Amino acid sequence: MKQIISTSSAPAAIGPYSQAVLVGNMLYTSGVIPIDPVTNTLVEGDIRVQAAQAIGNLKNLLEAGGSSCENVVKTTVFIKNMDDFGIVNEIYQSFFTADCPARSCVEVARLPKDVLIEIEAIAVVG
Repeated sequence: MKQIISTSSAPAAIGPYSQAVLVGNMLYTSGVIPIDPVTNTLVEGDIRVQAAQAIGNLKNLLEAGGSSCENVVKTTVFIKNMDDFGIVNEIYQSFFTADCPARSCVEVARLPKDVLIEIEAIAVVG
């Protein structure tokens, strides 16, 4: 059985999808972008500001699903400009501090709401 995970601590879905889905002890998140969940507005700023918000939103979503950054096994990071890879790594490392998950990072032409970063994760719960 799958369980839909929803929280006001992360941006609401902007389409026909769930914020996250729990199946057994595995949590699958949708892509999270740098939207302030309180105001539901895009966080303005450079990649550093947007990465911190997006990954912080992901952390909140993981916690709402009963997991944490420490239990993430795989992330996929989508960035608008691969030249920002080093900065994204700095911010990423502040959330994933030990036993980092497997990760893919790809440059994309465009992201929802023209943000600079989007991140999704697969995590173990429990």
